[in-house]
Amino acid sequence: MKFIVRSKRVFTSARSCTAPRELAFAVDEAGRIAHVGAPDDVIAACPAATPVVDFGDRFICPGFHDAHLHFFHTAVYNSPFVLMHMGESEAELVARTREFAATLPEGAWVVTQGWRDYRWDPPVPPTKRSLDEAFPDRPCAMCSGDGHTLWLNSRALEELGITRDSEPPAGGIYDRDASGELTGVIREAAAMELQPRLLEWLSQADFERAYTEQMARMAEQGITSICDMSLMPLPGCDFIREDIYEALDARGALTLRAHLFPTLLDDMSRLERLQERYGAPDASPLIKAPGFKQFFDGVSSQHTAYLTEPYANPRYPGDRGHLTVSAERMRALVLAAAERGHAVRIHTIGDGAIHAALDIFEEARARFDLPTQGRNTLEHLENLLPGDIARLHDLGIVASSQPCHITLDPGGPERDLGEERARIMWPFATYARAGVRQAFGTDSPITPVTSMNVLYTAVTRQDPVTHEPAGGWLPSERIPMAQALGNYTLGSACAAGRERELGSLEPGKFADFVALDRDLTACAPDEIQATRVLATYVGGRCVYEAM
Repeated sequence: MKFIVRSKRVFTSARSCTAPRELAFAVDEAGRIAHVGAPDDVIAACPAATPVVDFGDRFICPGFHDAHLHFFHTAVYNSPFVLMHMGESEAELVARTREFAATLPEGAWVVTQGWRDYRWDPPVPPTKRSLDEAFPDRPCAMCSGDGHTLWLNSRALEELGITRDSEPPAGGIYDRDASGELTGVIREAAAMELQPRLLEWLSQADFERAYTEQMARMAEQGITSICDMSLMPLPGCDFIREDIYEALDARGALTLRAHLFPTLLDDMSRLERLQERYGAPDASPLIKAPGFKQFFDGVSSQHTAYLTEPYANPRYPGDRGHLTVSAERMRALVLAAAERGHAVRIHTIGDGAIHAALDIFEEARARFDLPTQGRNTLEHLENLLPGDIARLHDLGIVASSQPCHITLDPGGPERDLGEERARIMWPFATYARAGVRQAFGTDSPITPVTSMNVLYTAVTRQDPVTHEPAGGWLPSERIPMAQALGNYTLGSACAAGRERELGSLEPGKFADFVALDRDLTACAPDEIQATRVLATYVGGRCVYEAM
């Protein structure tokens, strides 16, 4: 036996767990939990020389599992190579970007992430004019905060080969002014197609450095597992970089469990090759490829999420947004995957996309049963038809949400959807009552990978920065901390199809756990964000310890 952990406050995240209690668990040489129980019983069951790590009354729980993020961009956007900044206005962001550009090497593109024009003063869309003035001879690309839109200068458009006569790919948009001139704003599939080219100047060593530094930051947050989700539904553009994970793992530098979800295409060989590689007897336990990712619609703030009824503030008659691929195309992809036993996770934000995806999953289950590994999951689910909540439960679909999305656009749901539809937004408490399995994440880099912000927002429905609105937005959908912890640990493990190995402190599971300086289930909501991670363990290996 490797060692024993004991504490007066252990929250196991097992399905029956509602509060911490005094427990111990033994970790074997393989990094798995061998025994869990009363401290004296566990100590007695182990060899007499087994070390005991006594955390006193510190709070112990499973490691946090970010069920939905984009690790490549999380790592690179938090590196010295990219500026993460929303800006107070177009002018302020451009000025800040000019300062940042001075820190970059010659030949580097100027890249930023985070702008949200609806939160600017004034809230108007940007154009290439301001970027052209700041960067007349250097390509500049500004990625929006929701990740679905690019704002480019003329030099970047030239480098990318986009002219006044260019046509966007299916599902994409090149914004134009009244005269037909490109504004520099590029949306959805057109933006996604271009993103791989913005960072081509970086080297493999740069990427590995960015990954290593990002994993260190996540260990400080108590995050022991992630689901690295395809960023865009185009061949070769998912940004799932197994080569980087494998290089780091080969030298013992991988400090979290990475679950890879490449894009679902007609050719499924990429996932199947990864599954064969990571399922081999001698494969690393830190890298898995549980299933596919696909995209069904866009985002509500840009009216690209697909609704059953028009937006409350339509931009044109009958404006319901649109599907990124047709329902028949998505059906063909998902059924083909289901026939081969593969799980699929689908980006669905609008109620129309959610309903159509559930119809497809219902047919897939009836024809081919459940996936042989992984879990079918819907991602984001921002607004739903009331009857579709029960369908999530009945079909065994995991609802994967990002709590910090709730307050990204204050007043936006009411503006875009109207008061009635806005009442069914991120319905965590309703999900719980209906027995829907939930998973929590951040969608980073859309929102920061900050574990306490995820938990704070889930239990308060308040913004983690402004702490508004008082009492929480749709406060009836607040959930207790025990449920939030369960969603962020065992629920996320379910979304990865790893609930038998991860997500709770139970015999046979990997010893992935964190020690915190306070009992999250007992502290006041305004204390949650002050909680400090004291230690983070992955497979019984300490990957972070507070000084």
